[in-house]
Amino acid sequence: MNLLAEAFAWIFSPARLAGSLPLPTAIAQHLAYTFGSVAIAAVIAVPVGWMIGHTGKGREVAVFLSGAARALPALGLVVLLYLLFGVSLKTEAAVAAFVVLAIPSILAGAYAGIEAIDRSVIDAGRAMGMTQRQILFRIEVPLGLSLLIGGFRSATLQVVATVTIGAYIGVGGLGFYILQGIALRDFAEILGASIIVVVLALVLDGLFALLARFAVPHTDGPRRRPSRAARTDTVRSLQVSH
Repeated sequence: MNLLAEAFAWIFSPARLAGSLPLPTAIAQHLAYTFGSVAIAAVIAVPVGWMIGHTGKGREVAVFLSGAARALPALGLVVLLYLLFGVSLKTEAAVAAFVVLAIPSILAGAYAGIEAIDRSVIDAGRAMGMTQRQILFRIEVPLGLSLLIGGFRSATLQVVATVTIGAYIGVGGLGFYILQGIALRDFAEILGASIIVVVLALVLDGLFALLARFAVPHTDGPRRRPSRAARTDTVRSLQVSH
């Protein structure tokens, strides 16, 4: 308990507002790396995932590449890209590593969300004369939003934890305090910085949970297979909403 109290005392100490890397600056850096990397990964993974889910082509390749990317050791990837990019591009190397780690979850959420849609809903859209583009953006994308948000949630949590490793190559963030604490054997500093990382992860997880709750429509009562008329009404409502 004494160590925990010392960790919180370290967090709220006025000294955290000064020094070579003030705590608010470190938190801002940590979040900037997280959101920036996830945004870049989304630009790459979401369109590819939608096309895979819509066409059904390339799924095996996507699953293989996603599995391979998930198996990569985060620290090894960061150091490898740092060595390949060079010292002068350490920030770019770190972001590239975070992007690689974020892509699999977002890609899986994008195509799995479309694959999970009842095919009869899509058939109803085709029967109403909707084009492939309209089917994708008016039916598949809205109905697959739940799993896509889940993919973003998983990717963000993984990246916010992995950004800590970036301190090994000198890109700042909350990992700076953990490395400094290890060097100085200051366990209060190590625990304090770790607590902040955990709090950030919990806050982001809660925000994505709220986003999933309000962005995806829910229905009350027992779940049952919708009738053909209900499926047609669903398609029409999506058309009207757009």
